[in-house]
Amino acid sequence: MGDDTWRRAGWAGAAIGVLAAGAAAGVAVERLTVGRSVREKARLALDAEGPYGGLRGTSARALAEDGTELYYEVDEVDPAVAGPRRRRLFGRRAPAPVTVVFSHGYCLNQDSWHFQRAALRGLVRTVHWDQRSHGRSARGVAQAGPDGVPVSIDVLGRDLKAVIDAAAPEGPLVLIGHSMGGMTIMALAELFPDLVRERVVGVGFVGTSTGRLGEVTYGLPTAGVNAVRRVLPGVLRALGSQAELVERGRRATADLFAGLIKKYSFSSRDVDPAVVRFAERMIESTPIDVVAEFYPAFAEHDKGAALAAFRELPVLALAGDHDLVTPSSHTEAIADLLPEAELVIVPDAGHLVMLEHPEAVTDRIADLLGRVGAVPVGG
Repeated sequence: MGDDTWRRAGWAGAAIGVLAAGAAAGVAVERLTVGRSVREKARLALDAEGPYGGLRGTSARALAEDGTELYYEVDEVDPAVAGPRRRRLFGRRAPAPVTVVFSHGYCLNQDSWHFQRAALRGLVRTVHWDQRSHGRSARGVAQAGPDGVPVSIDVLGRDLKAVIDAAAPEGPLVLIGHSMGGMTIMALAELFPDLVRERVVGVGFVGTSTGRLGEVTYGLPTAGVNAVRRVLPGVLRALGSQAELVERGRRATADLFAGLIKKYSFSSRDVDPAVVRFAERMIESTPIDVVAEFYPAFAEHDKGAALAAFRELPVLALAGDHDLVTPSSHTEAIADLLPEAELVIVPDAGHLVMLEHPEAVTDRIADLLGRVGAVPVGG
């Protein structure tokens, strides 16, 4: 293949990353006047030294309905950390232990919750899992082969149920989801209302949506976005069938890809370059054919009615004020439907708000967990 072919493939990969994936990357060194070799050395240095994404728990696998292996990790409560505080604040009538289940977004993996996981480690039982075809989970069995079944948000909701059954078969639950992970929680509620009614005590929605994603413009002219949407399904199918070609093209245009995607991940200018590179690695690890498989599910996503299952529960609805992927207006719509929801719009934040402003997100999640007795408040 000639250089022009690889370049076109790289542009296509970058465009899909912007319009379809919508969540993930950046660059360690941003100035395009710096030579490619220097930028590559900077990336390698950050990859070697960056501390992000290295937290690991007790690992296991759950089986989805179609046999897909779903990878998850459990961080248990450390009695030396949580025990004294719980006894001091709650006495002998401490509430039942709560399991907090974190669900990640499209083209990410469980490590996207790095900061929140680090803050809660030992204080509360947490489950972090990789959605099918992402991270360490297996490629979706039902999607394999030319006659594979398309991914749907309902499929992801059933996957979450399988993880809960395996990792937290009893006891109260708090469900927290970012972007596609929030949609997964909505599907779980629609499909398994008894589970929500009997066991879920709190919910956190971060940068997500109940639907109408076809109206999102990604900060681009409406006419141009609509034109892209008309051809994108066919382009995605074609690129998904030429995954190796597109991946090579995407790597060849890494600087362009990273610069474009950073716009859709972060808003503030002072994000730690190691965090930006960490996000970039997550998007790079998502194969283009997986991007293609998942994209149609978002156009069909419509789960506003499912929120009724959470109407009586404490709910956190949080988004960045400059989220171009799932705009904050979508989070405001969630809060409007849930009287008990706490609406939080984080200033100067993009789609990956939990990485960009980790303290703000962690504090609000801790408040939610305190409201349901999952962690001690004060003291």
